[in-house]
Amino acid sequence: MSLELYRNGSIYSPADPFATAMLVEDGTVAWLGSESAAGSMLDGRMAEIDLQGALVTPAFVDSHVHLGSLGSKLSGLDLGGIRSADGLLSAIAAAAAADATGILIGSGWDETRFESSQLPTAEQLQAAAPDREIYLARIDVHSALVSAKLAHRLGLTVGPDYNGSLVRGTAHTRVRDAVFIYDPATNAKHLDRALAHMASTGHGTVVEMAAEHIGGREDLEAILCRDETTKATSPEVFAFWGELVSSREEANSLLSSFNSASLVGLGGDLNIDGSIGSRTALLRADYTDAAGERGSSYLDAGQISAHVAACSLAGIQASFHVIGDAGLDLALEGFSKAVESVGLAKVQAGRHRLEHVEMVDEAAREKMLAFAVTASMQPGFDAAWGGNDGLYQQRLGSSRAAAMNGVGQFLASGVPVVIGSDAPVTPVNPWATVKACLELSDPRARISARAAFMAHTRSGFRALGSANPLAGQLVNGAEATFAVWDAAELSVQTPDLRVSSWSTDARAGTPMLPVLEDALPSCLRTVRAGNVLFDSMGQA
Repeated sequence: MSLELYRNGSIYSPADPFATAMLVEDGTVAWLGSESAAGSMLDGRMAEIDLQGALVTPAFVDSHVHLGSLGSKLSGLDLGGIRSADGLLSAIAAAAAADATGILIGSGWDETRFESSQLPTAEQLQAAAPDREIYLARIDVHSALVSAKLAHRLGLTVGPDYNGSLVRGTAHTRVRDAVFIYDPATNAKHLDRALAHMASTGHGTVVEMAAEHIGGREDLEAILCRDETTKATSPEVFAFWGELVSSREEANSLLSSFNSASLVGLGGDLNIDGSIGSRTALLRADYTDAAGERGSSYLDAGQISAHVAACSLAGIQASFHVIGDAGLDLALEGFSKAVESVGLAKVQAGRHRLEHVEMVDEAAREKMLAFAVTASMQPGFDAAWGGNDGLYQQRLGSSRAAAMNGVGQFLASGVPVVIGSDAPVTPVNPWATVKACLELSDPRARISARAAFMAHTRSGFRALGSANPLAGQLVNGAEATFAVWDAAELSVQTPDLRVSSWSTDARAGTPMLPVLEDALPSCLRTVRAGNVLFDSMGQA
C-alpha cells in the first residue's frame, strides 16, 4: 500500500474549498481536509510531504499538441527570438558551424515581429551555410523557408506555393515529407523530451493531433505503443489521426488498425485550411496585406460531409483544423450535409470537434451548437498575434482582427470549449494560457480564470468522452492526478467578469486560484495516478 499525505498547502477542490491537506492512497485521492485533521491522522505508514504553502490543483489537459514537432523544436534550432532577416542568416551560419552534418532544420521564425518583414532569398540562405540543405519552418508550421540546394533537389519551381524561398500549401507538405524521414531513435528522443516538458509544466494529459503530413503513422504508433512502465511515468496521451474516411466500415477499420484505446478520433489536423500567418487560412474576403489572396482549401464540403457521416455512424469522434471564416463555412456545410445523410441525432452523438475556429460569427456559433460540436481553441494565439499592430491586424485589418478567438461567445452560447497550446506553435505554459483568456483582445471573448481553468482541465476529459465523472477533479475517490505549484498569491475568482474585485477571504466558499498578474506559478511536482512524473520539490 502506498500512502502520501500532502499538507500545509492549499488544495483546489470543489468538494472542500478550505482544504489544506490531501491523502493519496495507491494512486487515488482518499481524503481532503484541514491541517489540524492531517496532523492527527498522520502515522508511520504515510510519507509526509510538506507543501510549504504551495497550491495543489488537478493537472492540466492540453487538448491540442504535436509531440514529435515539440520535441524536435526543443532539441533543434529555435528561431523564435529572431527579429530580422540578417538575424536569421546569422543563426543559420552559427548552427552550421556547430554541426556540419545533415539537413539544417530550424523553426519558430515570425516575420511579423521582424524590424522589416523582408525575408531572405534562397540564395542568401544557401550562402549562410553553403554545403547544407536548409529547412526553416515558420512559427505556425504552415510554411517554411528552404535553401536553393533543397529546392533544387526536390524540383521546386516558382508558382502559387513557392516564391523562390518560401514554400507553403501542398508544396510545403511535399517538402516536409522529404525532410522529416521517420527515424525510430531520433523520434523516440523527441517524444521523450516533449513528454518530459509537458510533465514539467503541470500537464497530466495531452491530446496528440497526428497526421501523415506532420509525423506520419509510424510516429503515432510509437507514441501509442510505448510500454506500460513508460506510459505510467509520463502524461497520459490520447490521440486523433488525421485521415479522411467515407464509410462507417472504413472508419472502424482505420481506427482499429492502430490497436490502441488511446486513439479516440479521426481528425485533429485534418486540414480544411491553413493559417493566417502563412495566408493559407481560407477567408471570405481578401487578406488586407495581400490583395487577391483568400487562402487555401484542402477539403471540400463533400469530403467533410462523408467523413462526419462515417464517423457519426461508427460512433467515432471526427475533428477538423479550421481557422478562416470561409473555412468554417465549408466545415458547417459539410456538417449540414452529414445531418441530411445520417440524421441530426447521430451527428450530435458523435461529440465532434473543430480545432482553432478563430473567425466565427453568431450564425456559425448557432450551427456549431445545433450540431453539438466542441470548439478546441488556443488562447495563446491571441496573446501572440492579437492587439494593435499584431499579426491579425496586419493580415486581416482592424475590424476582422478585433473579433478573433471568441472563447467567451462560445461559452455564452452553450458551445463547449477546451483549450490547449498547439505546441510547438505557442509555448507550453498552462497558466499563461489561462491568463490569455482573461486578456483576449475582444472584451466579449474574455472569460474568468475559473472558466479558463475548467476548460484546461475537467472539460478536456469531457470532450474526449471520458466515462469517469471525477476526471480532472480532486475529490475523494478520484484518480490522484495533480500538479503542485509555487504561486505567490491566491484569490477567490468569481465566474463573472463583472465582479473584478476578487476576494481572498476563504469564507467565500470557493477554491482559490493564483493571481495571474506578475510572475506566473511554477510547477514543483506533477503526479498522475499517484506516479510522480516531474519533481523539483526535493522530497521523497
